[in-house]
Amino acid sequence: MLRLSLEALQIVDAIDRRGSFSAAGKELHRVPSTISYTVGKLEDDLGVQVFERNGPKVELTKAGRELLKEGRYLLRAAQDLEHRVRRVASGWETELAIGHDSMFASGAFDDDIRAFYDVAQQTRLRIVREALSGTWEALLDRRIDLAIGAPGDGPAGGGYVSEPIGTLRWVFAVAPTHPLAAVEGKLGRSDLQRHRAVAMADSARQMAARTVGLLLGQDTLTVPDMAAKLHYQIAGLGFGFLPEPCARAAIAAGLLVEKEVEEPKPDETFYLAWRTGEAGAALQWWQARLCEGGLFERMCRHLPPV
Repeated sequence: MLRLSLEALQIVDAIDRRGSFSAAGKELHRVPSTISYTVGKLEDDLGVQVFERNGPKVELTKAGRELLKEGRYLLRAAQDLEHRVRRVASGWETELAIGHDSMFASGAFDDDIRAFYDVAQQTRLRIVREALSGTWEALLDRRIDLAIGAPGDGPAGGGYVSEPIGTLRWVFAVAPTHPLAAVEGKLGRSDLQRHRAVAMADSARQMAARTVGLLLGQDTLTVPDMAAKLHYQIAGLGFGFLPEPCARAAIAAGLLVEKEVEEPKPDETFYLAWRTGEAGAALQWWQARLCEGGLFERMCRHLPPV
């Protein structure tokens, strides 16, 4: 059986802050005899002296300071747990994990997060970045509760609800110094096969990774996100498709050249998705907030800058 109680820690904390047993009793609405008895019992149970007593004034011993140092963490954790239990009873989750595709920056959701904390301070938020199929997989594997900007159609088998939030066009581009920039006409497979592609890594752990636009056996520079892909294509280290907003800005700045290809990449739709049958208050708040409109435009403003 534990010899340490939260009540005893609360009393030791109050004595240390207030400087005496009587002042601690006033704060905690306990008579002095109860304060003295609890401290004495704590010292007997632990077999250590917690306070040095010099008349009405008391001071923590070395052991007492260590006890209170760690004990305050326990008191804060207990208080936090009380709040969270009340939140759960009222329908609010203790934690909500939100995953977004790594093409977009987390800064796109700053205003949403601020607004959420105004109404749900006791629900922890965890923001996760995934890529390509990994965003869908994280949702189905329960690593996240809400997927924002999941690309393409979701996996077969169901178990989730998805709402389209926007569509992106793609532009094939290379640096002006890249050999493909000088090739006339549409680029075919034979043109592309001889050069390196720059591709985003798929973060899926179990699902099949997406390899859109890559040819069998092709040399590929695999990068973690769209910002890195844009950087390396501007550096002339490879070719690939880029989101139109990124590509147009780089082309206008003379950093990239748009090229036509025989097999263009189709426009891609992005989705907001969550698991079927889950209706916690925090999840419902985010669903309502993000379905108000303007979400995808905000996300596109946070695509990698040139």
